[in-house]
Amino acid sequence: MIGNKEVITGGDFKRMVSGAYSEFLLEYENINGMKGAGTLAGTHILRTMGAAVMPLADSKDDSLGSLARRVSTAAVFGARGNAGVVLAQMFRGISAGLVGKYEATGSEFGKAFQYGILYAQRLIPEEPERPFIMVAKAVAKGAYHAVREGMPIVEILLKAIETGEKAVEELKSPEAGANIMLTFLKGCLKGLDGNFVSPAVSLSLGLGKHKNMPDPRNDLVRPYCIHLRIKNSKASLLEFEKQVRDFASFSVVERARGGLEIHLHTDHVGKTLEQAIGWGPLSDVKIINMSEAHVLPAHEAIMKVAALAVAKDSDEAQKLQDAGASILVSGCAEASPSLSEIIGAAHSDLASSYVLVASSEDYHLVFKQVRRLLGGRVELVLVNSFEETINALKKFSPSLSAPENAKIMSQV
Repeated sequence: MIGNKEVITGGDFKRMVSGAYSEFLLEYENINGMKGAGTLAGTHILRTMGAAVMPLADSKDDSLGSLARRVSTAAVFGARGNAGVVLAQMFRGISAGLVGKYEATGSEFGKAFQYGILYAQRLIPEEPERPFIMVAKAVAKGAYHAVREGMPIVEILLKAIETGEKAVEELKSPEAGANIMLTFLKGCLKGLDGNFVSPAVSLSLGLGKHKNMPDPRNDLVRPYCIHLRIKNSKASLLEFEKQVRDFASFSVVERARGGLEIHLHTDHVGKTLEQAIGWGPLSDVKIINMSEAHVLPAHEAIMKVAALAVAKDSDEAQKLQDAGASILVSGCAEASPSLSEIIGAAHSDLASSYVLVASSEDYHLVFKQVRRLLGGRVELVLVNSFEETINALKKFSPSLSAPENAKIMSQV
């Protein structure tokens, strides 16, 4: 093995992630025109990457492992469409390979990339073998040998890209999943070299205002759920809600037991606690990272069980409500709802358990990830059209449990 004393820092990682986002800015429309990863896979990938880069904008943390975890959390929670979920799992694998590291050697970072590819592969059935799996295996093999030889991270990425491009050449036609993998690697390489246009510069030049180009600021996620109690009988509900509005996407403040009971979703845990301390003594503080597997807090709910569905417009929303849906999330095959939107709805304390109805194959993976994160209080009904969704919802009964409803509703 060749000796390699290269060190990858948190700053290097920031540039790599920004480079990947910049590369997807250039390629997402081309990916949209390819088959194999769902409707408008390029747009879903770009919006997932937008969620991933946003935590880097104001992060003062230089730790490689910590930054990788922040990006992974945001990518998983902000994932859209099947393609976005797969990319988010790649970030999750990279984060797992860098956990606890302030900086890493090229070899350690290369192994983390291998973890990322492995995590992404696990989501996609291998039979029949998909183009993404074929390319991912080739990329992993190329990276593996480069890591074993002790090459620097630039050489590891070049080797992974080289073997990936050879695998793509063997495909009969352009395939979205395979090109997503290569675009990601090429963007990381450009970012590491500093050869990219940063998202901030793109937006300042007005590129983010292109009629078809998503603005990453719209995909900012608030992945931390905080429950706490403030002991202050004179505290104002309205004033506290006003104070946290800028960094909380959801907040419920209630007066109870001589103080305030707080439930909110934020991306700034420290800022939230600092604000709360100023209002009085804190107790019963609980912080949940909603991008990781967790149990929904048990609170008094209005309903025993509720059905959640996705509506693309007000007309669909009314029909879904009439059929039996209690919770609606905005979205469609071309603009898949994110994990954050669905999980946020489930965290609203409306019901003790939920039946989630996914009406398009384009976001089945999104719903499966929601089920993985929320566990036993959530059941899935995976159908493939709006008509099938309506038929499933008509079978929903608030007197039955979520598992009982899901079993009946799945028989469409």
